[in-house]
Parts: sequence; C-alpha cells; structure tokens
Amino acid sequence: MDQTGTVKVAVISDTHGLLRREVVAELRDCTHIIHAGDIVRESDLDELRLYGSIYAVRGNNDLWQSGLSDLAGVLWFQIAGVSFVMTHDRYDVPRNLDGVQAVIFGHSHRYSEVWSDGRLWLNPGSCGRARFGGDVTMAKMTLRNGKILGVQRIDFEKEG
Repeated sequence: MDQTGTVKVAVISDTHGLLRREVVAELRDCTHIIHAGDIVRESDLDELRLYGSIYAVRGNNDLWQSGLSDLAGVLWFQIAGVSFVMTHDRYDVPRNLDGVQAVIFGHSHRYSEVWSDGRLWLNPGSCGRARFGGDVTMAKMTLRNGKILGVQRIDFEKEG
C-alpha cells in the first residue's frame, strides 16, 4: 500500500511450471499476488510468496501435485476492501455473487476483461508457456478504499 492507500495486485494464471523472470519482475511493485490455478510446481508458489501476500486456487493440472492438490477450488477473499471470488475454470464460479466485486478465473489461456453489472470478470490469460495459439499475458489491478481503480493488461513475448 502506498501513502494514498492504493494497493497494486498482480493477477496471474496457468504458469504450468514456468515462472518467467519477466513475470517475476512485474510482481515487484505489487503487494498481493493472485494465482488462478495450474501452478504445477509447488516451488513456484513458494517463490511467489517471497514477493507478496498470495491467494491461489487449485487448477485441473494441480490435482495430482503434492502440496497443490489441497488448495481450495473456490476462494473468497478481500484485498483493500474489494471482495473477490476466484476459481480456475469459469464454469465453477458460484451462482450467488452477492457483494462480489471481482471474479477471477483462468484455464482458457486467453485474456478476458469484462465488466458486467458493475462486477469485473477477469481472466489474466496464461503467463507460462503460450498455448493454443494464445498470447502470454497477466494483469495488474489497482485498488483503493473498496474500489477497483484500474486493470492493466501486460503482454510478454512468446518463447521460441
């Protein structure tokens, strides 16, 4: 949190065992990190904890991974007064979203940022390997006093 009470949050998903150095560099100005699943390597989650408070859910590829299979499938939390719900697959989002300001999900490897009925639906895309012809992306959110001030899409170069 800075002097104005503004909080920066990194939103990532689908790292699939590849925690890129350029992604880590983007975490440095964030106090919180949200990971929407498919982490695959527990050591990556341990490294993310070094950079900020972490909120993570289990993805379909985490089900068989020691140390990751016990992560919640759906996680409800608040950061800077903003209410979140997160799950890996959009189809697992709970029906009752009363009071939720931001829905975070991954799985498709495609960035999506939609505001509907005053609620943000955000898929940060995949910031591990480029898959299914998609881009390599993540997002950063700026929060203050229970409000989402902005969302920034961040694009990375595809490998090879």
